[in-house]
Amino acid sequence: MNELEIFKKRLIYRSTYRGTKEMDILLSKFVKKYIDKFDQIQLNELDKFLDFEDNVILDYYLHGIVKKNIDKNEISELFKNYSV
Repeated sequence: MNELEIFKKRLIYRSTYRGTKEMDILLSKFVKKYIDKFDQIQLNELDKFLDFEDNVILDYYLHGIVKKNIDKNEISELFKNYSV
């Protein structure tokens, strides 16, 4: 297994085991849908995005409230417009 595949598996894991069931479902479905379409830059942006707490990501997703300096980038915009 190469470094890229290990990195992707780590991102999937981080998106699946968040702490709240709702975020586990929302983020894991999002990541699993797009992870193989992302290039290295997008994967790095996703890694940074997953560092945010669940409530910060959920407020951004549901209400467009930007806390903790969520970067406006391709990943955050794609997630904001994602529907399960």
